[in-house]
Amino acid sequence: MTLPLPAVPEIEPDAPEVLELPAEGTDPTGEVLDLAAEGGAEAAEAAEAAKPQVARWFAVQVASSCEKKVKATLEQRAVTLGVSNRILEIEIPQTPGVKLKKDGSRQSIEEKVFPGYVLVRMVLDEDTMMAVRSTPNVINFVGQEERRATGKARGHIRPRPLSRQEVDRIFKRAAEKKPVLKVDLTEGDQILVTAGPFKDFQGEVIEVSGERSKLKALLSIFGRETPVELEFSQISKQS
Repeated sequence: MTLPLPAVPEIEPDAPEVLELPAEGTDPTGEVLDLAAEGGAEAAEAAEAAKPQVARWFAVQVASSCEKKVKATLEQRAVTLGVSNRILEIEIPQTPGVKLKKDGSRQSIEEKVFPGYVLVRMVLDEDTMMAVRSTPNVINFVGQEERRATGKARGHIRPRPLSRQEVDRIFKRAAEKKPVLKVDLTEGDQILVTAGPFKDFQGEVIEVSGERSKLKALLSIFGRETPVELEFSQISKQS
């Protein structure tokens, strides 16, 4: 008698082991990697260095009546210090004028639009700031004062570039303003009328209007002191 063979259980083949690769942006431990930050400082520095250097106009305050001296000195220093390729222009906006001398003659002059200031077109960096600030008779840049955290001492001035509108307005004013006649006269000065209906009259100045190129003087007419308005060109100053 033949005995039945026992049933052999079906053995399923082992399933292949599935390897889970770490997701992009993680390390094998599963921690998320900040790929943007990796090398970020170097990339930022490289991007900053790659930016084109832009020259802007800055206003610089200088000692009274030293505008031309500062301009000439700074032009020389820019070459000496090797920053002439970044300090590009130095301007003193001026308008034409005419000065009436005591003897009645006229002298052509240049009137400063902003006395006590010089405009500099430059690429602002540590070297160019030092070149400007260390120039004799320079007071400082026009800008925003950075207050100190403690103490009452004044803070550092951060140069503020002029806007395009400010620059256009300044140079437009210098180009379009009509010549102004200036005269070395003040209230109380004695004058002689040299032209017009009051020629050869003498008088005393009581008001001077440089914008209108006129003055008012008291003239003795028929024995009475009478205020008369005269053109600068009609008078001469008496010593």
